[in-house]
Amino acid sequence: MNILLLGYGKMGRAIEAIATERGHNIAGKINENNLDDIKKFSSTNADVAIEFSQPDAAFDNIKYCLENGIPVLSGTTGWLDKLQDIESLCQQANGTFFYASNYSIGVNLFFKLNEQLAELMKNFGEYNVDIEEIHHTEKKDSPSGTAITLAEGILKHASSKKQWINKPYGSKEDLVINSIREDKVPGTHTIKYGSAVDDIEIKHTAHSREGFAKGAVMVAEWLKDKKGVLSMNDFLKL
Repeated sequence: MNILLLGYGKMGRAIEAIATERGHNIAGKINENNLDDIKKFSSTNADVAIEFSQPDAAFDNIKYCLENGIPVLSGTTGWLDKLQDIESLCQQANGTFFYASNYSIGVNLFFKLNEQLAELMKNFGEYNVDIEEIHHTEKKDSPSGTAITLAEGILKHASSKKQWINKPYGSKEDLVINSIREDKVPGTHTIKYGSAVDDIEIKHTAHSREGFAKGAVMVAEWLKDKKGVLSMNDFLKL
């Protein structure tokens, strides 16, 4: 399979290593230094594009792929105010677009566990829920896309919470996401339900980028013959 990498930072390099190990060819590597080179690619020389770039580049990268018949999966966060535009374009172009805030198989199982716990806890108002996420200092967006997905999962079930906020403290109606940036932390997310008598916590800790990169390559392998707007629920059949 010929894979076009859109974004060639640490994630791009990790994806390249796993893709080549699994027998795939890297058709091109696009970053901020060679943006115009994307115009060399179409469905004739790229079977799928894996997009892990920057928030200000993601929309244009994905739009180009959809307009040129290249199935594209994106893991870039911080641009989702334009997500509906991309989904509409995908449908109009009869294209293929896949988005996930996190491609780790373990994290996506954690998303489901988070929703199941939120459903169990919804009638126990003595517990207050909050989220803590810790990432490396190079991460551009805050809160993480994974933390936002976790918050949205909780808000589906927790009637006492009206919105998430990205602050260390909030009101009783706020679901607090506390974002911490530390050197060399791939990603840690903790959901805590706290009461006067006890705490209940679930936690996911990534040890490296390998889990994210491997998940992205596995999705790319699955995606290349699909059509439409797709997600990890489709891939994992959860």
